[in-house]
Amino acid sequence: MSLWLGDAPLVLASRSRARRTLLEAAGIPLEVRFADVDERALEAQAGVDDPALVAALLARAKADAVARALPDRLVLGADQTLAFGTERYAKPIDRKAARGQLRALAGRTHALYSALALVRASQLLFAHVGVAELTMRKVSEAYLDRYLELLGPAATSSVGGYQLEGLGVQLFERVEGDHFTILGLPLMPLLGYLRRGGWLMT
Repeated sequence: MSLWLGDAPLVLASRSRARRTLLEAAGIPLEVRFADVDERALEAQAGVDDPALVAALLARAKADAVARALPDRLVLGADQTLAFGTERYAKPIDRKAARGQLRALAGRTHALYSALALVRASQLLFAHVGVAELTMRKVSEAYLDRYLELLGPAATSSVGGYQLEGLGVQLFERVEGDHFTILGLPLMPLLGYLRRGGWLMT
């Protein structure tokens, strides 16, 4: 028994464990397919600098990449960008880069933009970008060392070098915005669309 009315599971075009967990907890049956997308090349090609537009572009590209192989399926792409003033951050490439990002953000407020794109048969059915503002507390160098040691490889798995659902919550003194948007998926607008479209019970 399920609230899902679709004739096949939703296809999630994302490697994010947090997104998968959010959808499964909401009762959405999933099939996960990783999208083979060169994010930096797409950004350069589009010539777009606005963090919300970049997140939307990448979410759509991921959904499209997977939907090409599964034209009859409902495919969800998602992406998240981080903006601090005029600076925009991607996932850190290594621990040193993660440390640099955390040091730059400490004691300051930055914005997270989380985008989703729902595609079927190469047609964009629904898109949304949510934004949240987070203020990081000032932290010592010793704290950063310990934090990164405890976090391990996960430090490079999300923008900013933190996961708010884990140890990363200790980095912050204030969070303003939707919890799901912060975790990388504006879930409430997505569920609303799925209900209106007849994929979820109303």
